[in-house]
Amino acid sequence: MTLSEHDSKMLLAQRGVPVPAERLAIDAAGAVDGARIVGFPVALKLCGTGIAHKTERGLVRLGLADDDAVARAATELLAAAEPDDDVQGVLVAAMVKGNRELIAGVHRDPQFGPCVMLGIGGIFAEAIADVAFRLVPISEIDAGEMLDDLSTQALLASFRGEPPVDRDAVARVLVALSQLAQDRPDIVSVDVNPLIVVDGLPVAVDALVVVDGSGR
Repeated sequence: MTLSEHDSKMLLAQRGVPVPAERLAIDAAGAVDGARIVGFPVALKLCGTGIAHKTERGLVRLGLADDDAVARAATELLAAAEPDDDVQGVLVAAMVKGNRELIAGVHRDPQFGPCVMLGIGGIFAEAIADVAFRLVPISEIDAGEMLDDLSTQALLASFRGEPPVDRDAVARVLVALSQLAQDRPDIVSVDVNPLIVVDGLPVAVDALVVVDGSGR
């Protein structure tokens, strides 16, 4: 069973993983109210347990700067919903901008058990396939070593006027994922993509958690 983006991020936020300010709205009026609370500009996404590839389906709107833009976008997104999407509503989130993206997550290997993953994300992800893995549980020292394992160290240093990546903050995210995997054996996988670096700090802009719904 796949959790919605909103539910996935709330689960991570409970563990201390930084996520953007956001509100879930069931209609256009609620989306406008949510945008006023979060603060313009905002991003809107159709949110449901059956939606895994929002961007490919055109279910994301970015940089919405006023009430009218939010209302129009919410109406369009809700109208684009399909029966299998199991829609909860429209997710209204603060815009998060950064020049660097990481990916992080949990994968439960059938032989070795849960593993934590960290990699370089964004446009570089497929080209360089720069990732590191550790078996759960991990410590902050292990998480720091995962950062050291990445080949693209230049992206972790000062970059385009931004400060270096806060390695301790990234380590805390990885340890939180490890602890979640330990505490919740029903979790099959966690995909945090992207983990955008904002002023050196990681923010989980999107997340997808898959749980075993068999009751085992």
